[in-house]
Amino acid sequence: MKCLIPVKRVIDFNVKVRVKSDGTGVETDQVKMSMNPFDEVALEEAVRLKEKVIVKEIIAISIGVSSAQETCRVALARGADRAILIETNVETNEMPPLSIAKILKYFVLQEKPDLVILGKQAIDDDCNQTGQMLAALLGWAQGTNASGLNVNASTGSVEVIREVDGGLETLSLKLPAVVSVDLRLNEPRYISLPNIMKAKSKPLQIIPMGDLKIELKQHLKTIQVEPPVMRRSGIKVNNAKELVDKLRNEAKVL
Repeated sequence: MKCLIPVKRVIDFNVKVRVKSDGTGVETDQVKMSMNPFDEVALEEAVRLKEKVIVKEIIAISIGVSSAQETCRVALARGADRAILIETNVETNEMPPLSIAKILKYFVLQEKPDLVILGKQAIDDDCNQTGQMLAALLGWAQGTNASGLNVNASTGSVEVIREVDGGLETLSLKLPAVVSVDLRLNEPRYISLPNIMKAKSKPLQIIPMGDLKIELKQHLKTIQVEPPVMRRSGIKVNNAKELVDKLRNEAKVL
C-alpha cells in the first residue's frame, strides 16, 4: 500500500497570535512555525501502519511558500519516505480549502495512493473541509474525525472509529479512501537525532505552483481580521439577590 499525507505549515500552537496593524491577517514575520498538530497525528498513524508492514511507502505533501521546506523535512524525519512541496507565493491559510483539495487531487491521480490520511483541520483557519472536498472530487470513500483506524490490506478495506454525540460510530470503507483524523487517534513520537540526520538525504521534490496548470478561483476573501474582545475581570457578589439583580439589569440575560 501507498499512503499520502498532506502536511501544513502553521503558526506554532505555543505562540500567541498577533493581528497585523492593518487588519489584513495575522503576523507571521519572526514567528515560530511548525507542522499542524492534526497532520502530525496523521503522519504518525501512517508510520505505525508501515511498522506493521501494511503500508510500504509514505509520501508527505505540503503546499506553501519556500519556507515550508522545513515542514517537509520534519515530515521526513518523522518517517515519511519522500516529500513533495508545491511552492506558492502565498501562505496556505490564504488559499481556500477547495483550492487545496484540487491541488491534492492532482497529486493523488499522479501518485495513485491507496489511502490519504490528513488532519481533520488546521489550527490556523479551523475549516475542517479539505478532506471532505478531496474525497468528493475523487469520488472516494471518506471517514472523518477518526479517533481509531484499522486497515485490512487483504480485504482492501479500512475501519474508521469516530466520536459522535451518542458515543462511537464505526465505518467500514473500501480502499482507496480519504481519512481525516482527530487528535485522539494517537500520540506522535519525538523525533530522534538519527532520524533528523536521515531526513537530510531523503528526496524532497519542489514543484512551482505554475507548473501544475490547475485553474484555481478565489472563492473566499478575507475582509478584516480583528483580535478578540478582551474579557472583563469578574466580580464577587454578596448574596443571591445581588447576583440576580446584576444578571437582570447589567448583563440583561434574565
